[in-house]
Amino acid sequence: MWNVRSLYRAGSLTAAARELSRYKLDLVGVQVVRWDIWGTVRAGDYNFFYGKGNKRHQLGTEFCIHHGIVSAVKRVEFVSGRVSYITLRGCWCNIIVLNVQAPSEKKRFKRQFL
Repeated sequence: MWNVRSLYRAGSLTAAARELSRYKLDLVGVQVVRWDIWGTVRAGDYNFFYGKGNKRHQLGTEFCIHHGIVSAVKRVEFVSGRVSYITLRGCWCNIIVLNVQAPSEKKRFKRQFL
């Protein structure tokens, strides 16, 4: 797991695309993107499908898809600021990848005991 901290900062998307290329990854789910809009953008060899977080630049999920497999994308659905899924066309059946962001235990622990 790699913590990008936020893709809301300038240059973060380009840096993420460079790292994904370095590791030769085709599909990556990212949480806490912190963008207050939704859409698709291309950076390097990747298409980034991102979902809406909120006005305070919190939450938001994203899928990073290498341009070599982007034609297999059938559907990208952003259910909420924490949950999204992507459907890919496979040889025998469709493939569904779920992307879920959950609060960390550290935050829960602080709230409960402090």
